[in-house]
Amino acid sequence: MSFSMARAAGAAIALVLGLAPAAAQTGQERAAPTSRAEALLSYSPVVKRAQPSVVNVYASRQERQAYNPLFDDPVFRRFFGDRAPGGPGGPTAQSLGSGVIVDPSGLVVTNHHVIEGMTSVKVALNDRREFEAEIVLRDPRTDLAVLRLKNAGALPALELGDSDGLEVGDLVLALGNPFGVGQTVTSGIVSALARTQIGISDYGFFIQTDAAINPGNSGGALVDMHARLIGVNSAIFSKSGGSVGIGFAIPVNMVKVVVAAAKGGGQKVRRPWLGASLQSVSKEIADSIGLDRPVGALVADVVEGGPAASAGVKRGDVIVAVDGQAVDDPEGLGYRLGTKTLGGGSQLDLLRAGRKTQVSIKLTPAPETPARDPVKLKGANPFAGATVVNLSPATIEEFSVEGNAKGAVVAEVDENSPAAALNLQRGDVVMAVNDQKIATTRDLEKSASGRHYFWKITIGRAGQVLTTVTGG
Repeated sequence: MSFSMARAAGAAIALVLGLAPAAAQTGQERAAPTSRAEALLSYSPVVKRAQPSVVNVYASRQERQAYNPLFDDPVFRRFFGDRAPGGPGGPTAQSLGSGVIVDPSGLVVTNHHVIEGMTSVKVALNDRREFEAEIVLRDPRTDLAVLRLKNAGALPALELGDSDGLEVGDLVLALGNPFGVGQTVTSGIVSALARTQIGISDYGFFIQTDAAINPGNSGGALVDMHARLIGVNSAIFSKSGGSVGIGFAIPVNMVKVVVAAAKGGGQKVRRPWLGASLQSVSKEIADSIGLDRPVGALVADVVEGGPAASAGVKRGDVIVAVDGQAVDDPEGLGYRLGTKTLGGGSQLDLLRAGRKTQVSIKLTPAPETPARDPVKLKGANPFAGATVVNLSPATIEEFSVEGNAKGAVVAEVDENSPAAALNLQRGDVVMAVNDQKIATTRDLEKSASGRHYFWKITIGRAGQVLTTVTGG
């Protein structure tokens, strides 16, 4: 839709709502539409261009029944077979969402939470064709995933826009499959930009819209009036479960990074590493350093030898912009760096002792030193079913490890396993077992292989240290 059409749409809306047309301002009667074109003004041209690229995503997995050691006995399994507890004969878990075709070869972007833990994925196009899909890339940090449709041929891909060009008040349409009723289009505006502290993903930097988004819309398209993708619908704020006009979409500039990684054959997204820990700027901190308002990301610590340290960033600096784009908080800084391409450089604007300065930082990934050395724990111990890796700058970033915890970080937990019963979670750091410190995955493997009357386990979670005791 052209600018003139959008402006006309605004005029038509004003007529319907009785909002100050020129005739009303002069005391004359409100004017009805004067032409058939005005009366039939519609978003239909935008929808027709966008709709073929929006798909329905159906994901499922076969649940395993609860484990019982009795059924390891072949005599019992002879009678119960695979339907015995611990076998695959459990109920089927299902998930419903939406997705967007972003490449004619059959690449589809959706939300990670739509396919999380699922093993079988099907995609239905707007023309009712259905295809099996493989999961190419999962990126829980952004709540995005990329699928590839099998034997689909050339498909209509949606043009990717520029979310940095959005302004509050811009008209947008949301397309998806709410409640599984079928593809649905809703309209609204951009209500806010750069929404952080939402708690949806690590890169909390969302487009807020009042276009109706409901369960099932996750992974669907948020498009502008040129039918360009400007966001992937991800979540809503609601006390009832339905839309109340507060929806959130992941900006397309972050989507581009994930799609590029999938096209490059990667199974994970590698992003620039700052090499510094950050905190928000409070009013008190702003007053103490001469800021007129609490904005920016305060550098709480700098990793020796990291990109920030090499660039000259110091503890106590406040980063206020990346390549000229303002930064309001640590989440905003993380987003700005997360959308940059590795191998280049960026300019950071800093406030240091009340003075402005600028430094150049190299865009390099976090190092995996020491190596991950993944270990899947087995046997009669509370950790069985958990896969752990060594802590490094890369895994600290990948699993969002907070604080100064030292040990082995949990990368994955099997369902219905002793580790799941212990409530171990992805990103937990196992710090000690029976008061013996854990430094590596092999330390934990050795500790877990012993026999104990009880297990005293200390873990780091979300910056806190927790200790629990369980029977041997």
